[in-house]
Amino acid sequence: MASRADNIASSLSLSNFSKATELKQRIWFTLGALVVFRFLSFVPLPGVNPLILQDLYEQTRGGVLDLFNTFSGGSLERMSLIALGVMPYITASIVVQLGAALHPALAALKKEGESGRKKLNQYTRYGTVGLTAVQGYFLAVGLETYAASSGLNAVVDPGLLFRIGAVISLVGGTMFLLWLGEQITSRGIGNGVSLIIMAGIVAQFPTVGAQLMEGGRSGSIPSYLIVMLFVVIIGLILFISFMERAQRRLLIQYPKRAQQRGGMQADRSHLPLKLNTSGVIPPIFASSLLLLPLTITQFAGNSVTPDSTMGGILVTLNQYLQHGQPLYMLLYAVGIIFFCFFYTAVVFNPEETAENLKRGGGFIPGIRPGRNTANYLDYVLTRITVIGAAYLTLVCVLPEYVIAQTGLPFFLGGTSLLIVVNVTVDTIAQIQSHLLAHQYGDLIKKAKFKGRLR
Repeated sequence: MASRADNIASSLSLSNFSKATELKQRIWFTLGALVVFRFLSFVPLPGVNPLILQDLYEQTRGGVLDLFNTFSGGSLERMSLIALGVMPYITASIVVQLGAALHPALAALKKEGESGRKKLNQYTRYGTVGLTAVQGYFLAVGLETYAASSGLNAVVDPGLLFRIGAVISLVGGTMFLLWLGEQITSRGIGNGVSLIIMAGIVAQFPTVGAQLMEGGRSGSIPSYLIVMLFVVIIGLILFISFMERAQRRLLIQYPKRAQQRGGMQADRSHLPLKLNTSGVIPPIFASSLLLLPLTITQFAGNSVTPDSTMGGILVTLNQYLQHGQPLYMLLYAVGIIFFCFFYTAVVFNPEETAENLKRGGGFIPGIRPGRNTANYLDYVLTRITVIGAAYLTLVCVLPEYVIAQTGLPFFLGGTSLLIVVNVTVDTIAQIQSHLLAHQYGDLIKKAKFKGRLR
């Protein structure tokens, strides 16, 4: 029989949304913050010429810059104040998470609870500032090098002052985005940083859609290919939505406890294990590592000659690691599978979970508490991670093959679809939670009112 909570959750509708004033305020705040993010993406760095820098980005297209530009909503292409987006923060947070799993001192901080979490967040912010400063400095040097080699006035006044100003502007832009994301998380709806990344990706959909329609009208892109593309995208979205919600639920049994009427009842619960525990981290890491040689080749093209040994190596890597090449897709798939298992092992500790169950008196039926439970959890997690890695590989490699065969825009890849679908599903789940809490509040008020009348 369905519980009262299940009945309420199934009856959620738009009429309930109109009565949830706090939820509407949170949604409006989130939309306003995303508008501010899009406005900042059009504010250029001081001392640069955005029109000339457009030529630089076209020359370096296809490298790791495409990945950064996709997640920043085109800010890197326009060389805006938030050109680096929140990628330095993501990198720093991943490094801190890895350190908390491998380093004893950081692991001890993680176990301290709320105070330890605040310290780890502070370390993440320090790392974000450092990474943004380093990346901003090399970005400024790269702009000056391009301006000097091409003879174009891409930088108005190159020199130390320009580099310092660029680094300060980029650090300020990234930290402002981080603060804006935190405000969305606390005062809005959904995860702020994830919503900022998704907004940057979605903002490019109209432009690419217009390009596809124009290509179909002019005949450069066959009409059947456009229809097939939309069918594939819709199919991938449905498939990703299903797989991201999939989980293996392990039955947890607790000892029998005495009831008020003198009977004994055993409590039962479930331990949910997500099919894709690692999220979108494996595709991001794998694509970044594979695109790094291509980006180095593009930036070092003016200083390294193809006749030299180093130049020949870079040129060869550039040829074999292009998008759509068999070697690239093979290494991409291997990288995704490796980071799936690696990151899952970092974020989920079977021994710690088994110890927590033992302390709470819970156990898996048929499995002894302690070491046997840890081994069983590791066995189950490994099996579902195989399925999760195969799912991520299919979702990410299939669009790469389609892009290579059709020449479609890069950001339509599986990583972008994963981020958009993941963030959308999580945000909708939070909206439903707010609606459910609002409906529970109405029921409690009605119950109190009836009690007073009686």
